[in-house]
Amino acid sequence: MQLQVIQQKIYEVRGQNVMLDFDLALLYEVETKVLNQAVKRNIASFPEDFMFRLTRDEYNSLRSQIVNLESGKGKHSKYNPLTFTEHGVTMLASVLKSERQEK
Repeated sequence: MQLQVIQQKIYEVRGQNVMLDFDLALLYEVETKVLNQAVKRNIASFPEDFMFRLTRDEYNSLRSQIVNLESGKGKHSKYNPLTFTEHGVTMLASVLKSERQEK
C-alpha cells in the first residue's frame, strides 16, 4: 500500500489515531479472520492502549465516513472491528511475522 492510502485508513476514535482490523489485514496481506486469530492467540500482547473493539455506535459513525464498504448479505462481520493504536499496529506486525516464520 502506498503511504497516502495508508494515511487514509487512519481514523480518530476515542481521541486516538487507530487503524481497523480489516484495513490492517489488507496491509499485511492476510485475511481479517487470520489477523484476529493471531491476536486471540497473543492477547496478552495487546493491552487496551494497544487495541480495543469498537462499539456499534462508533462503528456506525465510521462506516458513514468509509465510502468503499460493500453492501449486501455476508459483506460485513457480525462483530464490530478491532482497532489498533500505533503501538498495537507495531505489536501486530511482530505477531504476524513470528506466526509466518513458524509455518
